[in-house]
Amino acid sequence: MARLPAGVVVISARLEDEFRGLTASSLVSISLEPPLVLAGLERESATRAAILETKAFNVSLLTRSQEFIADRFAGRAPAMDPQWRTLPHRIGANGIPLLEGCAAWLECRLVEVHAAGDHDICVGEVTAAATGRGDPLILWDRAFWTLH
Repeated sequence: MARLPAGVVVISARLEDEFRGLTASSLVSISLEPPLVLAGLERESATRAAILETKAFNVSLLTRSQEFIADRFAGRAPAMDPQWRTLPHRIGANGIPLLEGCAAWLECRLVEVHAAGDHDICVGEVTAAATGRGDPLILWDRAFWTLH
């Protein structure tokens, strides 16, 4: 699957006063009416557990300049504190963080979950969306790229 290019996102959730997040390259737009996306989330993930409990998640589409953030949420760089104090972010209308400086953002309500091997396919209805600036970060052949 490494030869399949994919956009890199951080999927975020909130459980009480703690923020959760993970890097994903499995986000897919699956419907325009209603607007739906799906993401494959590892079943053992704390972020997945928070999403299932709260029935909501946000998506921040990373830019090429945010490669370190992708590594951080993938566990390849220093871990985040539970309130993300060292990371520029804002809180969405649903109370879940969105990373600053991204190419786009989505706020989603969880509508379906399907088991798929060691992951769950989580389907979210997009309740809010916005575009930012910058070229999206792309994962291809186990390395980060951009469109240019």
